[in-house]
Amino acid sequence: MQQRSGGHEANEESGSSGPQPAGDVRPPGYSALVTKLRIDIWSDIACPWCYIGKRHLEQALDGFAHQADVEVVWRAFELDPSAPRIRDSSQSYAERLAAKYRTTPTEAQVMIDRMVATAAKDGLDFRFDRIRPGNTFDAHRLLHLAHERGVQDALKERLLHAYLTEGQAIGDRDVLATLAREAGLDDHEVRELLDGDRFGTEVRQDEALARELGITGVPFFVLAGQLGVSGAQPAEVLRGALERAWSEFAKPEFEQLAGGAACGPDGCS
Repeated sequence: MQQRSGGHEANEESGSSGPQPAGDVRPPGYSALVTKLRIDIWSDIACPWCYIGKRHLEQALDGFAHQADVEVVWRAFELDPSAPRIRDSSQSYAERLAAKYRTTPTEAQVMIDRMVATAAKDGLDFRFDRIRPGNTFDAHRLLHLAHERGVQDALKERLLHAYLTEGQAIGDRDVLATLAREAGLDDHEVRELLDGDRFGTEVRQDEALARELGITGVPFFVLAGQLGVSGAQPAEVLRGALERAWSEFAKPEFEQLAGGAACGPDGCS
């Protein structure tokens, strides 16, 4: 896999002679049904840069000529798999960040302020004073269900906003059930999932694949299974990656290279 890295470091807080075409025989929209450029994105709910990266991808896709032929799939990555379902809130976010990165709360606050300012430029209101960290494994399981039901992006957006702006406890199953319902999932199916272990294996498979690809931070974008982009890169960088992936890896438009003898409903010629 070719990789484009740089930008923001990802962390928690962070055709020649020969046969010629014999006319365009495509019905309108046919190629869009069979040609998809897939973007797999490894990210976590507890990742401010992942929300910023999501916005930058949306900006990159806006106006992209082949946007209708792009499929986005969100993949699981837990920044802290050992986190409790709901973390003790007695410690401030700056204090917890300082302990994690072995720095001072003042220096950690500078990191937080940088993320808040960057997010604001993209219309995101990060409220670290409200944030309630917790385990994100169940949220990732729900995202797999949402992918099956065709509402994965809606749920991803709802989870990120709930965690980073509203201060909702992302590890609380009652909270998750409400957010999933708001994103369009069936409440009964959601409750059954949260009470069992459905999609747990798929989450672990996402994480195992991330290790195989050498992904150690998120967000991490993989276009067409071959081109990697690390971090919350600016929209123009992601647009460049889209253009390159489309030109190098996407399937070409359907094209009939030659016409010849054939049989049809009215006979053979």
